[in-house]
Amino acid sequence: MQELIQSFGIDAKIVKRKKYEVVYVKEGAQIVELLGLMGAGVSLMNLENVRILKGMRNTVNRKVNCETANINKTVNAAVKQVDDIIYIRDTVGLHRLPENLEETALLRLEYPQASLKELGSLLSAPVGKSGINHRLRKICSIAEQLRGFKEEQV
Repeated sequence: MQELIQSFGIDAKIVKRKKYEVVYVKEGAQIVELLGLMGAGVSLMNLENVRILKGMRNTVNRKVNCETANINKTVNAAVKQVDDIIYIRDTVGLHRLPENLEETALLRLEYPQASLKELGSLLSAPVGKSGINHRLRKICSIAEQLRGFKEEQV
């Protein structure tokens, strides 16, 4: 049986199960080909339907996992930004920041759930995602400097 299947270019293997030898084909495409050669059209279509459904589920799961990871990353970044802004506010006051950073900080506190694009559009002089990201990184850097300065004082 294995030799016959292999004569069609299909990679068939044998495994011993209790007192029987079982011939099997591992690759899905080769199973479909073998079912076609055997004239098992209904089984071939059922298998293809299962493979398509499984492929669609896997694609959806990958997309959901990717979106979830992106959302988690965004939420974590926003939480850190808010923490840094509160630290600056409580340490030296937001009024000590340059005007553009102060406005950005106040907006982030007011809209902690907002995306970078949304925050940028809320500014008095709107900026893009890159610009708002640059400002928030600068605020983070200032907070880190203040934390380092405080540790040196202790």
